[in-house]
Amino acid sequence: MEWIYTFKFLHYLGIILLAGNITVTAVWKVFADRNGDWRIVQFGQRLVTGTDFGLTIPGIALTMIGGYGLLWLLGYPLFEAPWLIWSQIMFVLAGAIWITILVPIQIKQARMVAGWTSQADLTQDYRRLSRRWITWGLISTIPLTVVLWLMISKPY
Repeated sequence: MEWIYTFKFLHYLGIILLAGNITVTAVWKVFADRNGDWRIVQFGQRLVTGTDFGLTIPGIALTMIGGYGLLWLLGYPLFEAPWLIWSQIMFVLAGAIWITILVPIQIKQARMVAGWTSQADLTQDYRRLSRRWITWGLISTIPLTVVLWLMISKPY
């Protein structure tokens, strides 16, 4: 019975890290970019990239370890409950958007800001990438919100 609480704790902690970081990261980035001072934009971009790798990845890992650990421990059939199947599909969809679109943008922007030394370095290319990043970031939260609803409600 104690393992149930351990896996549940890991699952919840992962969700908190993942959901918390993607929310706070978006807020940081939007406000740093809107500020317009190249030093603040540079600092904000470094934080976005660092926390994404330092909090999002552990959040994903803990969510999966806790969730699959609970399923295994309780003997729950992995591919029988529609809510669980759809939760996994939505989680993978959000991850695919993150890996294929958001991470490459972050890496490109991190490389751009690393060499900045003046206000002139804050280019339209950087701003265009920021708009693309926030748009796809918001899109990627939709499947995660669906997962959260499915995990809580288990509708069918």
